[in-house]
Amino acid sequence: MSIGHAPPDISPVAGSDPVEPSPAGDTAATSPALVPVIPSSARRRSVPRWARRTAGPLLLLALWQLASTFGALPADTLAPPSTIATAGAGLIGDGTLPAAMGISLQRVAIGLLLGGTVGTALALLSGLSRLGEDLIDASVQMLRTVPWVGLIPLFIIWMGIGEAPKVALIALGTAFHLYLNVYAGIRGVDEQLIEAGGSLGLGRWGLVRHVVLPGALPGFMTGLRYSLATAWLALVFGESINADAGIGFLMNQAREFFRTDVIVVCLVVYAFLGLTADLVVRALERLLLQWRPTFTGQ
Repeated sequence: MSIGHAPPDISPVAGSDPVEPSPAGDTAATSPALVPVIPSSARRRSVPRWARRTAGPLLLLALWQLASTFGALPADTLAPPSTIATAGAGLIGDGTLPAAMGISLQRVAIGLLLGGTVGTALALLSGLSRLGEDLIDASVQMLRTVPWVGLIPLFIIWMGIGEAPKVALIALGTAFHLYLNVYAGIRGVDEQLIEAGGSLGLGRWGLVRHVVLPGALPGFMTGLRYSLATAWLALVFGESINADAGIGFLMNQAREFFRTDVIVVCLVVYAFLGLTADLVVRALERLLLQWRPTFTGQ
């Protein structure tokens, strides 16, 4: 008699069908189907972003046109979009609007250059030196609380009614934004970065060049965006000072003849120029601040 274990009973149970092993090729058929998971952000982006961003303004224009067509918004109160488009095409066709835009852009560019240079220079002196802070910061903080629009009568007395008061008003409005943001950027640099640079052998000017100024660059870009927005606002007030050219001059003429269509065209041009300037600053931020990770939205 042999010693060992009896082989296991593999006969099928009575009343049940025999189980046959499935071939290797049927493995995929018996496995559950895998459904790709699509993030919610990708599902939201099925509609192009430019279409979503333009839907609101287009809807507003449609409602505006309908209100004007059915008499809910009288034309002498506010011209309909169709009339405004016709007036804008006429101003562009005869060269009036491009010439006015060129003069206004020149004023903004000169004022922004002067104000930005002065504001940044004062911020560097005040932010990099305790002595500079004691001599400069208190005076700047006091002056920035004065409404710069209220200085228009003084500018007219000091500089007359030519280009100088218009440019000075823009420069004054932009200088404070750059000063505040650059100063805050310099003083916001991490102290540990300063210590690390010193341990690597950087001197005072080496720290300023390689650590402090790059750390203050985001503040400078923020100040530049605010300065551009203020520059267009200051331009509106500045071109009301006996201007004989520019977008503000067109607005003043349209006001005298109750041309609401021309006034809206000028306002649209102001908005377009401001938006274009903001897009330029955003492009500079992406170029100069590539080292800084940012949140782009969901």
